[in-house]
Parts: sequence; C-alpha cells; structure tokens
Amino acid sequence: MEIMQEDYGEIDGRTITAFTMVNDHGMEITCLDYGCIITKIVASDRNGHFENIVLGFDSIEEYQKYSPYFGAIIGRFAGRIKNAEFNLNGKIYQLAKNNNDNHLHGGLQGFDKVSWETKIAIEADSTKLEFTYLSKSGEEGYPGNLLMKVTYTLNNKNELIISYKGVSDESTLLNVTNHTYFNLSGNLKRDILDHQLTIKSRKFLELDERLIPTGKILSVENTPFDFQNGRKIKDGMTSGHVQNWIAGNGYDHPFLLTEQHNKEITLLDEESDRELIIETDEPAVVLYTGNQLEADESYSIRGVPSRNYLGLCLETQGLPDSIHNPHFPSSILKKGEVFQSVTKYKFGIKS
Repeated sequence: MEIMQEDYGEIDGRTITAFTMVNDHGMEITCLDYGCIITKIVASDRNGHFENIVLGFDSIEEYQKYSPYFGAIIGRFAGRIKNAEFNLNGKIYQLAKNNNDNHLHGGLQGFDKVSWETKIAIEADSTKLEFTYLSKSGEEGYPGNLLMKVTYTLNNKNELIISYKGVSDESTLLNVTNHTYFNLSGNLKRDILDHQLTIKSRKFLELDERLIPTGKILSVENTPFDFQNGRKIKDGMTSGHVQNWIAGNGYDHPFLLTEQHNKEITLLDEESDRELIIETDEPAVVLYTGNQLEADESYSIRGVPSRNYLGLCLETQGLPDSIHNPHFPSSILKKGEVFQSVTKYKFGIKS
C-alpha cells in the first residue's frame, strides 16, 4: 500500500495536491484536496488490463471551467432545494439560486469548489485520506458553523470506503454525497447505455419539469425505473416514459433503497466484465445518466469529446428537497448532533 503526491495546479495562490492511493493489487485512486475530487480510478478488466473508469480532467483549470461536479463531494445539500429557500425553526433562509430559481448541490461555491485540509495514513491493508473543512455560518446561506470530515479509504479488497462526519453549532441542513461519473468500459471506450444496473428499490421520486420532487413516491413496477432484476441504462433513453423525458431522455431520479449494506446497487459492463457493487447506510441513491453532458461549449475529457451518456452517477444520499416534504426522511442536522454516513464501492470482475 502506498500514497503518492504531486502538484496539480494552483488556485488563488494555493497549491492543489493530487494524492494517488495504490493497493497491493495495482488498483489506483487519485483525488484532489480541492473538492475532494476523485479524478481517476484505475481498475482491472477480466483480462488484467488496468484502465481509468471515471470521468475527470488532467488540469485544475479544466475542472474550474467545465466540470459538472466530476468526482466531487457535494454539500451542504446534494440535489435541489425548491425556490432556493427553506424554513427552519421559524426562520427563513435564502440560498444561492444557481439552477434557474432553485438551489443545486450546495450553491455557487459548495463543498466541490473549496480546498480541504488533508491527512494521510498508510496501514498494512489500507490507505486513508482524511479531508477536513469548516463551512462557516452563512456560507451559501446556510446557518451554523459546520465542521465536515470526509475520509477516503482504499483497501486490499479493492474497496473504496467513503465516510462522512459532520457537526454544527446551529441546526442546519446537511445532505452530502460523492458525484463521481462512472464508465466501466475503461478509458471512455464506449458510453454507458449498455451498462447493466441493478438497484434494490421498489419506489422512486416523481420529478416536475424543473427536476424538483413533486412529493409523490411512485412504484417502479412495470416501468423503466424497475432495476430490481437488472436492466440496461439505454431503456431509459428509449422508453418514452414521461419521467425519462423530463430528465432529458434518461434518469436523474432518486430511488428509495429497500436494504442497506447488502449489495444494494450493482453496475456491470458486460464487455469488460468490470463490476461495481455499492453498499450504503443512506436511504436513497440518485441515478444520473449524464443526459446533459453535451455542453454548449464543447470540451474534451482526456481526449474524448464530451457527449451525453458518457458516464453515470450513483449518488448515495438523502432525498432532494426533503425540507419541503415532511414525509421524506429528514436532512435536518440539529445543533451539536453528529451526522455520520458510510458508502462502500467494491470493484471487481463478474464471477
């Protein structure tokens, strides 16, 4: 096990560092102390070929100019908050409007666009990167001084474990996730439409045309949202279902998980046999299939022109806009209470 470091660029006079964790089997994960961005995950296919399986850039300037949250930690609130405001304990808080009239992924300068303090640890069977950030009261409109700690652990089981911990001196909202775009084909050889996805979920959230939850929780039965027995991502592009159409001919939907820490989510690329199994204690996962990666301004991702469906996100988290839907699991973090969550990503070859 080892961790390597190199300069990645500079922002406002501060050097950005890239850390690469390597396990004994040759798996590598590279991440930055800016946004806790996972910029590379190098994993083997069935023939022993190691390739990168996530979307990212090779310069900090590209992340600042083009990135749709590639690989970053999202907070204080993952997903959208309707009308960019909420009422907490009788006080209305106005947030940044960075998605039409709504608030998205923590605002103009969320956790994905700040520098984090970093500690490293190397053990016999694992390496760890511990990122810490103090989000001050009023940042992006949120109350409370919030101390966040995010830990990335790579072990010799080819597992990436992301642990989150947060505590605030005032009651606030907190809903964090990692926004990595996966493409298991390796080095972006193909898009993700033929990836096979299985999710242990019987219900998903209905969205309106602004991608805000309507409050309705729908059954997946007899819809292209039923991933219980596995299905191809391309089903959502071709289905004609109104919810797929609203999302841009794909998925951008929260799924309520029926189990925790029991192989809830499995993603498979049948051509390479690469498999990703995700387990979490979060109540939901947001599936986003890169329906809006065709930017107005064209750009390339490590030499591959950006296009829709080039990667997909599996964002384990609480439900978007939960503050306006009391029947959703709450994302209120009370003063002095400790928020903790763990998501595990196991990379392997289909057996």
